[in-house]
Amino acid sequence: MESQMLRNEGTTFFRTCLNAINVLSGVGLISIPFALSQGGWTSLIALFILAIICYFMGILLHRCMEVKPQIKTYPDIGALAFGKMGRVIVSIFVYLELYLFAVDLLILGGDSLEKLFPNWGLKVGALRVDGRKTYMMLTALLILPTTWVKSFGALAYVSFGGLLASIVLVGCVVWAGVADHVGFQQRGVVFRLRGFPTAISLYTFCYCAHVVFPTLRSSMTKKAHFPKVLLVSFSLSTLTYGLMAILGYLMYGQTVETQITLSLPQHKINTKIAIFTTLIYPLSKYASIIYPIAQAIEDASPLCATRLMSIIIRTLLLLTTVVVAIAVPFFAYVMAFIGAFTGVATTILIPCICYLKINEGWRKFGWELIVIVLIIVVGVSVGLVGTYSSVKELVKRLR
Repeated sequence: MESQMLRNEGTTFFRTCLNAINVLSGVGLISIPFALSQGGWTSLIALFILAIICYFMGILLHRCMEVKPQIKTYPDIGALAFGKMGRVIVSIFVYLELYLFAVDLLILGGDSLEKLFPNWGLKVGALRVDGRKTYMMLTALLILPTTWVKSFGALAYVSFGGLLASIVLVGCVVWAGVADHVGFQQRGVVFRLRGFPTAISLYTFCYCAHVVFPTLRSSMTKKAHFPKVLLVSFSLSTLTYGLMAILGYLMYGQTVETQITLSLPQHKINTKIAIFTTLIYPLSKYASIIYPIAQAIEDASPLCATRLMSIIIRTLLLLTTVVVAIAVPFFAYVMAFIGAFTGVATTILIPCICYLKINEGWRKFGWELIVIVLIIVVGVSVGLVGTYSSVKELVKRLR
């Protein structure tokens, strides 16, 4: 899932492909082997089916935008379909997804730093904070200045850097399997019913990029080529996810950690490179992810539009995400909750429902209507079961 709202006026087909691959292939790559371990080998079928469904959802968003060229953002599609209330509902899901993803980035930062520098904590008087929570606060402190930037263009992430990080991460895992003699000999399990909902939720998170697709499309010079962008980006991203899942599962089987970097051999140079690579995600993406939420709050009242209020609002937002991250420091299960709850809504349900409302041609009974209805049923089922499963796991770990 990575939500990276880039505004590149007149971007080329190639540049848009890079941006799309960047937002699709990111943090999800770290936990994809764990997802496979939860569902077993047969859950790979679900990964590929989800990729096809999510690709089709991107096509539906493209068709919705063709109806009215003035549409630029995801909430605009909700407004076109259901008016002001549609915009509000879609915005709530978008901002909640971004907020929870920001929380997950802090958890990732804490876990990564703890792997690099274990057995370290913070003690203030009688109060002792363990290493992971301390590192979450340190990550937040490093991120803080970037959140004060008001120009979204200044936060634009260099897509090639994101792609390079993904390539380096896969390379480090292969290095561990071959050069560090971890091997690829684990057989795993064929199917694991108990963990299947978690696997599906994590797979869904990997494709939670639809909130960005309208922005990417509106930035293109030739918007009619956007379906080709979707085809290229989903194909390459799914190939990367599948490769990482298979490699990680063959290496560690059911013992793989929630983050593949935490399973790699300690004190190895490739492990350190992999962990430093994962640190790129929270340090470079957090500000861009929290920006739309901060901007919405600042636009709500003229009193919030001053520079001082902007800094206060963005600092408070960061503090709240730190509190949530410390309270629920379980990276994979927070990710699963995002995928099952907000991810299913923004990636599957909202595109289907808005398309049916905007495109009156659906009233002609045909294969497209049947497919969309089936996808809605699958989406609701995945959302309900996945949300229940992830919340249950989070509650169990909080006790």
